[in-house]
Amino acid sequence: MSYLALPFIQKALIAAVLVGLAAPAVGTYLVQRRLALMGDGLGHVALTGVALGFLLGTSPVLTAVIVAALGAVAIELVRAHGKASGDVALAMLFYGGIAGGVLLISLEPGGNTNLLTYLFGSILTVDTQDLVTIGVLAAAVLVVAVGLRRQLFSVCQDEEFARVSGLPVQLLNIILAVTAALTVTVAMRVVGLLLVSALLVVPVAAAQQLTRGFAATMATAMGIGVLVAVGGVLVSYPLDVGPGSLIVVLAIAVFGVTSLVSAVLTRRVRQPA
Repeated sequence: MSYLALPFIQKALIAAVLVGLAAPAVGTYLVQRRLALMGDGLGHVALTGVALGFLLGTSPVLTAVIVAALGAVAIELVRAHGKASGDVALAMLFYGGIAGGVLLISLEPGGNTNLLTYLFGSILTVDTQDLVTIGVLAAAVLVVAVGLRRQLFSVCQDEEFARVSGLPVQLLNIILAVTAALTVTVAMRVVGLLLVSALLVVPVAAAQQLTRGFAATMATAMGIGVLVAVGGVLVSYPLDVGPGSLIVVLAIAVFGVTSLVSAVLTRRVRQPA
């Protein structure tokens, strides 16, 4: 694999490792809270941020971070204090985010072409500046996801018990929501906004087939995330296919394998000696 010496491949691999670690780390909490589709909702909101960046002539990543974070806080506040249920509030993210993105991008001449990079991912075009941005955001995500693991797990497992235990439940929920928004903007250059939720959820679902404890599930999911992200980059170049879609396909394939292994092991355990 002589193409590994190419600078853009090396940068893509570094980005793949960072995103492969960060996305499943946050996704573990979202799956635990049964908010697996939140990544999709935030991806649509981030689309509005990307379009706003193009329209204002500034960094689409920066505006995507800001807009997605604001959207995440809004959805959490509506869920906690509003009359609308969590799924209705999440639906508002879906519809409002994609509608706002399409509206704004229609105002920018030639913006549709640029938008495709963020919709479907373009990890092979990651430059040094992108890599620094991804590195900083991924580090922030991992610090929160790993450093506040016990507190966030308590909130995700049982909010009422966490509140009685003296934890700042509302603040922790907002921190988790903002961290999820950061993860979406980190991953959008790798798999694209349309597929970002898959990298948040599928490695976690695969890990759950093999593990039981929360910490073990998170660690295994992060390992699977790195495996499929790096594998997608390595295989996509010689095959000349889109790395973002290939990464998601590989993640689903891993889920299929782990599900099969889990089923076989469960059957053997149930068989009488």
